[in-house]
Amino acid sequence: MYTLYYLPDACSLATLTVLLELDQQVTLINKTGINNFREINPVGSVPVLVDGEKTLVEGAAILLQLLQQKPNQLFPQDEDAQQQATQNIMFANATMHPAYGRLFFIAQNLPEGDARNAAFSAAAGAINQLWQFVETQLQDKNFLGGDLVSAADIMLTVYSRWGEHFPVEIETGPRTVAMLTSVLGRPTFQRALTMEAEG
Repeated sequence: MYTLYYLPDACSLATLTVLLELDQQVTLINKTGINNFREINPVGSVPVLVDGEKTLVEGAAILLQLLQQKPNQLFPQDEDAQQQATQNIMFANATMHPAYGRLFFIAQNLPEGDARNAAFSAAAGAINQLWQFVETQLQDKNFLGGDLVSAADIMLTVYSRWGEHFPVEIETGPRTVAMLTSVLGRPTFQRALTMEAEG
């Protein structure tokens, strides 16, 4: 059984959803209840996944480790398709995630006023450009990976929920909305939300 350290609605939600998609048993531990969390992960971030004697950190690395353990519908077996799936995961983790991270930084570090509002507007503009890229990728398919949901789709769905906490307008195209709605409605995603809420 895995142990997952998490924060509610953080990027660890994607890890939990993927674990459920892979039908894995997992115990959840809320990071806020751990006094010495930096002894578990020195950088202080979630997700952290404990697998027996191994402690895994960094969301994308954890997901790739899980997806490559045995064949599953989230990660294709074809070499070229695997490369694209990995690229999609890295886009979500290394490009979209930091773009949303700027919103949190602005909220925590800039005082109310014109400079803060301008920073929020600029950050939202950058995020909207990335969602337009996603919309383009979905022109001929339902999910980034094709007909089947992928880990990257799950990651993007988690991030898409963050914009509502800030005074910004995030724009997503109709195909992107359909993809996000489909992922959000999956039983595994809903179960993950419930598990996090129950702690």
